[in-house]
Amino acid sequence: MLIFKRIGRCSPLEKEVSFMRKSLFLGIIFLLLAVCVPVRAQQEGKEILKSIVKIHSVIPADAFTASTLGTEREGNGVVIDSKGYILTIGYLIAEAESIEVMGPEEKPINATYVGYDYNTGFGLLKTEKPLNVEPMKLGQSSELKEGEPVIVAGYGGGDAIQIARVIGRKEFAGYWEYLLEDAILTAPVYANFGGAALIGRDGQLLGIGSLFTQITIPGLASIACNVFIPIDLLSPILSDLKTIGRSSKPPRPWLGVNAEEVHGRVFITKVTPDGPAEKAGLKTGDIILAVNKIAVNGLADFYRKLWASGAAGVLVPLSILQGMEIRHVLVNSADRYQFLQLRKPERKI
Repeated sequence: MLIFKRIGRCSPLEKEVSFMRKSLFLGIIFLLLAVCVPVRAQQEGKEILKSIVKIHSVIPADAFTASTLGTEREGNGVVIDSKGYILTIGYLIAEAESIEVMGPEEKPINATYVGYDYNTGFGLLKTEKPLNVEPMKLGQSSELKEGEPVIVAGYGGGDAIQIARVIGRKEFAGYWEYLLEDAILTAPVYANFGGAALIGRDGQLLGIGSLFTQITIPGLASIACNVFIPIDLLSPILSDLKTIGRSSKPPRPWLGVNAEEVHGRVFITKVTPDGPAEKAGLKTGDIILAVNKIAVNGLADFYRKLWASGAAGVLVPLSILQGMEIRHVLVNSADRYQFLQLRKPERKI
């Protein structure tokens, strides 16, 4: 269950400490936004934080993602325009039957699911009425370089922000048939990462929090970090998300496997029940050797070769090592959206 929240009441001492922390962090934000950068910030620190909201969603027990992501999910979102649209990470709202949003006034407001782009991971929702906050301006994530300081912020004002550093701009391959070509990796880890805002020194939104992972630095040990989706990926799909709930581009072929890379080899760690891979006879523990008779070298390479086969529904020839036997199988790929219970967005934008 993806829920991050505090429980219980604060004592007077805790409230005083909280106030001091908030003042300190807001001071840091003002320094970053008004002193440490050559470009004057467009919004003051307090106003920037008001555009970050809390999202709580309820998912039907029979939903496709319920068994893996839970039936109650909670995280963050960012108000991106004056009409009530909120950008978040898609897994928080996928298949939601009800969504509530908490803004700076700390009063829950009903919201509706608008769209989910599986390729990027972005999710979009809309409140019944616009929140009385200044939307966060969208920056240019392509200009964010490794080593730069950033602000990671969730719902909760000054108590929910953290100064971080970009430790990598690199390819990220997720085990669930997911690939970001130029992910933003930050450290130290921010615990409430789901839908958190990655804010640049000019106060603009540069990314949306996705997950926690670890990367290995050559010559050093593994470093824990967060993965953020670059905001530049939003503009090409935003109109589609508002009108049809997904990208209008042909859907990628989906096999229904979880996979991991070990020394360049791709191992299947899970097969989705009744999914394309299971129907073709693939099993947990199989090693994927080739796609269309072309050898696979790592997880990202596997995804690229898979998606190059054609659109969803295409027959994908795979060579696999199953036990001690090399098998050649045809997998009738699918559109993963057909497995999700997604509501259609309202046409009015």
